[in-house]
Amino acid sequence: MQAEQHYLAGLDLAGRRVVVVGAGTVAQRRLPRLVASGAVIEVISPEATPAVEAMATAGEFTWTRRTYADGDLDGAWYVLACTDDTDVNAAITAEAERNRVFCVRADVARLGTAVTPAVGEHDGLLLGVLAGGEHRRSAAVRNVVLDALREGVITDVAERQLPGVALVGGGPGDPELITVRGRRLLARADVVVADRLAPRELLEELPPNVLVVDAAKIPYGRAASQDVINSTLIEHAKAGKFVVRLKGGDSYVFGRGFEELLACAEAGVPVTVVPGVTSAFAVPAVGGVPVTHRGVAHEVVVVSGHVSPSDERSLVDWPALAKLRGTLVLMMAVERADAFATTLIEHGREPSTPVAVVQEGTTRAQRVVRTTLDKLGATVTAEAIRPPAIIVIGEVAGLTP
Repeated sequence: MQAEQHYLAGLDLAGRRVVVVGAGTVAQRRLPRLVASGAVIEVISPEATPAVEAMATAGEFTWTRRTYADGDLDGAWYVLACTDDTDVNAAITAEAERNRVFCVRADVARLGTAVTPAVGEHDGLLLGVLAGGEHRRSAAVRNVVLDALREGVITDVAERQLPGVALVGGGPGDPELITVRGRRLLARADVVVADRLAPRELLEELPPNVLVVDAAKIPYGRAASQDVINSTLIEHAKAGKFVVRLKGGDSYVFGRGFEELLACAEAGVPVTVVPGVTSAFAVPAVGGVPVTHRGVAHEVVVVSGHVSPSDERSLVDWPALAKLRGTLVLMMAVERADAFATTLIEHGREPSTPVAVVQEGTTRAQRVVRTTLDKLGATVTAEAIRPPAIIVIGEVAGLTP
């Protein structure tokens, strides 16, 4: 005889009372989506995990600090029994059934009157998978479907036409470090305008009908005009194409992303901004250098090195930076590394300050070179360091695992 299946339904809980009994790790997993539903939530438990307590303190729900008592479910539309006491969960389920309220029982799912599906979101779709109480199976299937949707393996046949331009930060180089949203929008692009530092492998995955425009900015060499890039984005967007501007790192961290947004806004082209993992912090991390560490650095400053300290265009207060005791992260600084080091030393930074240079971080060509501030210029020359490279100056650069 075939086992009875659950009936999968979406509940409108906005403004409706929901009771969660227990405030441990199970409740901690369930509460965020309940909060997002707009439900009026009461959590009943004498204790809570730090995360649940923080949510209650922020006013996301009411926390009643005591054990469950009969009558607590009055007026509830939905109940979750999440305690670690089987008898208490049974009593909660019994009261819910008397009140004709659906109840999820966390310890023995089949003894409740409702089951929480494995849930995921994709571009406005809310996906739920039930596997008859086999939670690992439902979660595994959910993950496979979401991954396939995000990577374009499964096509949403009713996909909405996306408007305008998406400024997508592609991360520091490793294609797996692009955000989930960035990868999803890239899979839906009609046109991709890509930088040299954008993860190259991602372009290979694009369908053949996608137009890829090279907007490479090679340091000290050929460079696409920013005006040309702006006009390219606008032209294709106004032709009804969905354009992804794929950049390395984060578009707003020395990436001229905001210039492109302003140009699109002036032309009436809508823009979606997708932040990326910035190489300023990610590259040192994969190179074994924490930009902060307790008791070592209480500040970290990210500095553009595209002009020298003596250049009248420089907006950096180098004397002030030299007086800091924390971490300096220099980007686009390879060509002028010696000038930066000399200036910092002249204004008070110790010549023996540790320095780490991470070239082509997160890629197969990554290499890490360690030196000191007074030897930085000579080391860059001797080691033939070339862009892209991140220079980390400070005591953290001397730390080793």
